[in-house]
Amino acid sequence: MLLTDHAKERVIKRLSKNRKLNRVYSSLFKFLRNAEKMQIHENVFAFTDGRKSLVCVPLRGAKLTVGEIREEVKEIGEAYECVFWDEGGFAKLTGPHRFLSEIPEGNYYFYINRRKKVLYIGKEPPLLAITLRPAKRKERTINGAVCKSPRKVLPE
Repeated sequence: MLLTDHAKERVIKRLSKNRKLNRVYSSLFKFLRNAEKMQIHENVFAFTDGRKSLVCVPLRGAKLTVGEIREEVKEIGEAYECVFWDEGGFAKLTGPHRFLSEIPEGNYYFYINRRKKVLYIGKEPPLLAITLRPAKRKERTINGAVCKSPRKVLPE
């Protein structure tokens, strides 16, 4: 999952309270572990925990091996915001070659935006998070439990 600038600011404000890239994505991973996926429109999804909702759209990513990804990024010498989305996912601001050295061999979804200087590699298809907002009324039910107030914490 990649973040727009707006979504990154919302995650910093509502979840991480820290601007470091690895803290932003680790708080996002933690939020998504407890969230349910809901379809809002044809290509718009929301991940919600009953209090907050992360609104996302899918990106077109190709499924490649790590060797093929190295070929795609071999001419890049600049620092990119690189995101590895897996069980032990992480994000770094680094060169793609250095980033790829930390990723185990295998087949992954790959997405790159050269203009924004972001790179995504992961087991799941890439998503673009648009915003993190308070949950709407219909999004406040989690596993049958109703959260009447967005501030109320649901029982686990």
